[in-house]
Amino acid sequence: MLPSMWGFLRRPVTVTANINLNLVFLTALGLLSRLWGLTHPRAVVFDEVYYGQYISLYMKRIFFLDASGPPFGHMLLALGGYLGGFDGNFLWNRIGAEYSNNVPVWSLRLLPALAGALAVPMAYQIMWELRFSHCTAMGAALLLLIENTLITQSRLMLLESVLIFFNLLAVLSYLKFSSSQKHRSFSLSWWLWLMLTGVSCACAVGIKYSGAFTYLLVLSIAAVQAWHLIGDHSLSHVRVVCHLLARAAALLVLPVLLYLLFFYIHLRLLYRSGPHDQIMSSAFQASLEGGLARITQGQPLEVAYGSQVTLRSVSGKPVPCWLHSHHNTYPMIYENGRGSSHQQQVTCYPFKDVNNWWMVKDPNRHQLVVDNPLRPVRNGDIIQLVHGMTTRFLNTHDVAAPLSPHAQEVSCYVDYNISMPAQNLWRLDILNRKSDTEIWKTILSDVRLVHVNTSAVLKLSGANLPDWGFGQLEVVGEKQHHAFHESMAWTVEEHRYGQSQEQKERELELHTPTQTDLSLNMSFMARFSELQWRMLTVRSDDTEHKYSSTPLDWVMLDTNIAYWLHPKTSAQIHLLGNIVIWASASLATLLYGLLLSWYLLRRRRCIHDLSEDAWLRWVLAGALCAGGWAVNYLPFFLMDKTLFLYHYLPALTFQILLLPVVLEHVCEHLCRSQMQRNIFHALVVAWYSIACHVFISLRPLTYGDRALSDSELQALRWRASWDILIRKH
Repeated sequence: MLPSMWGFLRRPVTVTANINLNLVFLTALGLLSRLWGLTHPRAVVFDEVYYGQYISLYMKRIFFLDASGPPFGHMLLALGGYLGGFDGNFLWNRIGAEYSNNVPVWSLRLLPALAGALAVPMAYQIMWELRFSHCTAMGAALLLLIENTLITQSRLMLLESVLIFFNLLAVLSYLKFSSSQKHRSFSLSWWLWLMLTGVSCACAVGIKYSGAFTYLLVLSIAAVQAWHLIGDHSLSHVRVVCHLLARAAALLVLPVLLYLLFFYIHLRLLYRSGPHDQIMSSAFQASLEGGLARITQGQPLEVAYGSQVTLRSVSGKPVPCWLHSHHNTYPMIYENGRGSSHQQQVTCYPFKDVNNWWMVKDPNRHQLVVDNPLRPVRNGDIIQLVHGMTTRFLNTHDVAAPLSPHAQEVSCYVDYNISMPAQNLWRLDILNRKSDTEIWKTILSDVRLVHVNTSAVLKLSGANLPDWGFGQLEVVGEKQHHAFHESMAWTVEEHRYGQSQEQKERELELHTPTQTDLSLNMSFMARFSELQWRMLTVRSDDTEHKYSSTPLDWVMLDTNIAYWLHPKTSAQIHLLGNIVIWASASLATLLYGLLLSWYLLRRRRCIHDLSEDAWLRWVLAGALCAGGWAVNYLPFFLMDKTLFLYHYLPALTFQILLLPVVLEHVCEHLCRSQMQRNIFHALVVAWYSIACHVFISLRPLTYGDRALSDSELQALRWRASWDILIRKH
């Protein structure tokens, strides 16, 4: 034993590793370009003012809702703050505000910078997996390296570079998977690349909804390949089914599970109430620590005759509000000359107020206190609602509502008008009931109130009343309610039992009411569903912005965004692209489309200009690169939201990848002689040198590390539409 061990120790141990120096070189350049001077400027830059607020809320575990996208990207930025020891105590109130010493700027900007740096070698690998030459792969990577907009966006606390990283990772992983399945189906590497594709797609969607565009692109290519696989007669039926199930599990089931996981972590982290939870339902709010939970803790669960309640509109649009009344009446004559009932106003008030309280009354009894034992209100029961402060009955009648003449006016009945008999009976419909005898529950039950006499449904119209209604929201009786809308649903938020003095004195002898315990009743899936629905339906503030633009402005770089201006010098940062790369990429996309159409027409005539292998490579590259550009660009024409230049960056990245593909194709297949190829190579080198010159010229506006004179700034305004900031002296 010992001699053999001695012999082993005497022999040299050798390890062989294949290192692609091109990748090492590109990774080093990518890191240098994105990480150099990362803490400059030490001030809030453009959208950092928004993302920083969310990071602070994560640090303080306070719930928030960002309608612009899912939470995974915000959590990644917050991870940088957590690793840097950020406590969340910074006031993100304006662009340009200097960061205090407790803000770890380098740590907060690190993850976007790393994502932007790694996109450079990843571009090389994608081209290599598509079986293009090293020269083409290097060209794609070097173009991403010197694209000014990609550098600017990745050096700040923003999400586009992270989105681009996962987009490229999804494409690269699927290409690796496709190449491994030819010889090693169901091997470890086969599963690794397939699962990584699903994970990358989930992360892209989890960062921004626009990540779904690349996800759908990958799914489309996978579906085409799966269709060809079904027709492969060399595979048995069982093996084909296994292939399809594996793809479905990795590309459909896994992304859904990860997407749910992002929200699960998000909701577990943000367990405290905050200003953003007002738009959520009462049940959601009460499940958070503090806020509404402090008010509703221990209140009765079952609504009974004699209960005193506040009724909150479920829709939360345009703002959360509560059913409300006050002593003021509707004006006799409206501005348009139309008359009203002159009854007591009923509105929806977006603030908690003593006038939001109502008493639930049995129409057959006069008392307004609970019985012993309690008589709970059930689905289908007929009730009356009495306003707590004025003791008037909630009513609706065949009089047109103030702002919605197609609907009925809702009022509290004032008995001085004897020509209008009281019509104040309402049928309670519990919308989320499990049985027809369901009991009306505090917070948990969404109810619809149907007027017995007219069949009108109590509804929040959302219109703001004029000054006589104090700008509060209009409530109407909707008779045309064939289709349900959440504006017709209400929920009891605050609840107490009305008791007489005698009952209060022997309160301990009364039946102890069941109390709300929303931590048990509000499941994760219920919270996820509500949060996801709010994110998709709540409109953010889409007011016109100085630097907003249209998709047509992006292709030829007709716009820019001023991100930051030094408070004293002319140093500034702009989201401004390398115009040579942008124009060339657009021309390459157009040329690819023309060549593809030409080849398709000729192939239809059985003229094959390309070998089958070159043709398949050409089509796959176009599907990924030109397709990636199209799916990440064209949908913005259909979006009704404020758009900015940075929305184009994912599409631009795919377009840049297509550029060296077209150049190689022109060189290999359209240049007939060696002299033509040499001339073409020289032109490409000259073109890339010009692109590098443009990158260097715009570098001060990319990094913002050097002040420029007025003449230098004016010289960089190559387009009249570019907003280069020049200080007035």
